[in-house]
Amino acid sequence: MRILGLSCFYHDSAACILVDGKLVAAAQEERFTRKKHDAAYPEQAIAYCLKEAGLTGKDLDLVAFYEKPFLKFERLLETHLAFAPKGILAFLEAMPVWIKQKLWIKETLREKLDFQGKMLFPEHHQSHTASAFYPSPFAEAAILTMDGVGEWTTTSYGVGRGHQVEILGEIKFPHSLGLLYSAFTYYTGFKVNSGEYKVMGLAPYGKPIYKDLILKELMDLKEDGSFKINMKYFDYGAGLRMTNRHFDKLFGGPRRKPESRVTQREMDLARSVQEVTEEAMLRIARYVKKETGMNNLCLSGGVALNCVGNGKILRECGYDDIWIQPAAGDAGSAVGAAFFAWHQYLEKPRVVPQRDAMRGSYLGPSFLEPEIEAFLKQKQVSYRKVSDAEIPETIADLIAQEKVIGWFAGRMEFGPRALGGRSILGDARSSKMQETMNLKIKFRESFRPFAPTVLEEKASEYFEFSHKSPYMLLVAPVAPAIRREMTGEEKKKEGIELLNVPRSSIPAVTHVDYSARIQTVNAEDHRLYYQTLKKFDEKYGCPVMINTSFNVRGEPIVCTPEDAWRCFMRTHMDYLMLGNFLLDKKDQKPLEKDSDWQKEFELD
Repeated sequence: MRILGLSCFYHDSAACILVDGKLVAAAQEERFTRKKHDAAYPEQAIAYCLKEAGLTGKDLDLVAFYEKPFLKFERLLETHLAFAPKGILAFLEAMPVWIKQKLWIKETLREKLDFQGKMLFPEHHQSHTASAFYPSPFAEAAILTMDGVGEWTTTSYGVGRGHQVEILGEIKFPHSLGLLYSAFTYYTGFKVNSGEYKVMGLAPYGKPIYKDLILKELMDLKEDGSFKINMKYFDYGAGLRMTNRHFDKLFGGPRRKPESRVTQREMDLARSVQEVTEEAMLRIARYVKKETGMNNLCLSGGVALNCVGNGKILRECGYDDIWIQPAAGDAGSAVGAAFFAWHQYLEKPRVVPQRDAMRGSYLGPSFLEPEIEAFLKQKQVSYRKVSDAEIPETIADLIAQEKVIGWFAGRMEFGPRALGGRSILGDARSSKMQETMNLKIKFRESFRPFAPTVLEEKASEYFEFSHKSPYMLLVAPVAPAIRREMTGEEKKKEGIELLNVPRSSIPAVTHVDYSARIQTVNAEDHRLYYQTLKKFDEKYGCPVMINTSFNVRGEPIVCTPEDAWRCFMRTHMDYLMLGNFLLDKKDQKPLEKDSDWQKEFELD
């Protein structure tokens, strides 16, 4: 039984293939088109998945699309009528694309895939729920989905048992935790559906001085986690923009202009909305625990990418364990739709995976040695071939010299995190590495924290953490034993001044609040990456390295050898480990100037 799962036409379009219940391949369209968060029909992602599975469109037995387009269209019509005449321009702008494209997904698929078989359209939150439970390592669990909005639902909870998932309760649009967070993303000058990570990273530099105001004016949050949003302050209901003049007045002025200087005000706003979001997440998770009686929790939806909130749920809500879908946003719903079709619609039994069914999230394309070498020769690139056995020590030595390494190994990751397939690596012990990598490699804001990748068996020595976190979706405090307490003068610093105060023996991955977003690594998921980290520990006494995604600001994570080479050449990375080929920047011919690229990515 061959099932194609799809999500598209909102943001983060993606495709996956399930063969007899096994996830064979999954990828986001952005990685192929190089357009970040590409919402288009995922033509290239589908082509990759079919090729990986050795199939054509005619070979498919079933296609599952992640939501019900007509139900979503109904919500759009009803919402615009409710907010009329305010949203008439946005309504007129949205209609052509719906009438020409979004309502005809069935016809589009039949034509493009040459597929005449069964199509299934689970609801948006059913797809999220399925993506959270079915690949999880739990026989039964509570399931919590929080996002912006699907058709109507914005928050839902339920249970998974055996091969069935059931949604027990939900909150509907316009009351949305995800859209509240996105409104503050917009107001602080970042891009909605893209800059939410920045707000989360900025929060520890601020103080929660607006928290009470948010809970008093913007959001009525009940003890059980249910909530209502005061739409007086928001325009997203009418599809115009996220916030309005009432919002501006409440918070003392207009939104920050994108790319302008981030001030203490934005830091305080970020901290305030982050704390409100965490409080809502905790109340909902506690209520779900009480209602379902389950010891394990599965999470999905865009809000489940808030790893600070996830870490608090794990520590404070009484669950034995939690599992978060690594592609928790809409991309992962392609996987959820496919699993929903297999288990819920076809009623196929579920075998509980020992670890989980996402296979480390290494579900994208890989490239053979001859392919990579042919590309390097075609580009006349200087390189040195390194055997698998030599790679761990070679890279460990370079990292110890504070070199920044582009790392391209095996299959590309599915989801927003680089997990050792398409990563940039650096020395977590270096106090200057965070600023260097942010400004010279990633071309992004200096306040953005980097994540540590740590040997699974040694994670508890460096962090207050006794679980596994293979997908970099949990934040935990740095262990007291490796912390460095601030001096009296350092304690007087505020806001962005805190950036240059070392907090621990691994300062490059310790955020200003002594926290870190952890990726634990084991030999089963990615042997070469694990061996490299282990060699770094053996030689230099540290089982922790920086792992950040192999891209620059505004660009998707690299997919192909050419993507990786171009990113390497356009930045100040020192080395590129491209499969078994090591490139030293000093040996390369300069890349021809690309003024459009520099204009788009370089910061002042």
